[in-house]
Amino acid sequence: MSLYAIGDLHLSLGSDKPMDVFGGSWENYVEKIESGFAKLRPDDICVLCGDLTWGMTIEEALPDFRFISGLPGRKIVLKGNHDYWWTTATKAYRIFRENGIDGIDILHNNCYFYGEIAICGTRGWFYEEETHGPHDKKIMNREVMRLETSLKAAGSAEKICFFHYPPIYKDYRCTEILQLLEDYGVKICCYGHIHGAGRKYAVEGSYGGVEYRMVSADHLNFTPYKVLD
Repeated sequence: MSLYAIGDLHLSLGSDKPMDVFGGSWENYVEKIESGFAKLRPDDICVLCGDLTWGMTIEEALPDFRFISGLPGRKIVLKGNHDYWWTTATKAYRIFRENGIDGIDILHNNCYFYGEIAICGTRGWFYEEETHGPHDKKIMNREVMRLETSLKAAGSAEKICFFHYPPIYKDYRCTEILQLLEDYGVKICCYGHIHGAGRKYAVEGSYGGVEYRMVSADHLNFTPYKVLD
């Protein structure tokens, strides 16, 4: 059993917003995702770090979730900024159950375990006081609370964190999230969200005692990144 991560699949099997229109690495990206996941075994776990589907509702996103469910391994998903289908985890699980979709768990105010290691995380948010208003601050505070809820749920277990938004990027530092990572002894952090030319500003490698890895699908050539064996 191995633990993998990938973000930003941006599937559009039930809506009309395929990423192929951007060309380059996004051409035939659905086939690339299938090929990338082929190396996973049924007992592997893959964390999907947000922006799963362009579906505007859970019903519109069903073809994308069927596709995700059919990929090898158990999937743990978290919300991204383009996951407009999201309402509540309860509704999502009900729709999954009613439509025979299995093998997908939702990381939201909770944690899961890979052996004795806790899988924690939340969406995250970009917030800079000088450029963002009170609404963004409120969202940021909520995401910090959700992260701490997830970390607390893990108890004394070793913790790995997964986000959609990077907590550190170029000159940006989300001090609230970085402090929680330090307080709870997190050593590995994976995130997505960044694409195209912005990838050159992504922080990867060791920073503040945490090993960071960007797992946006196009950055990984649509092949899940192995976090742990």
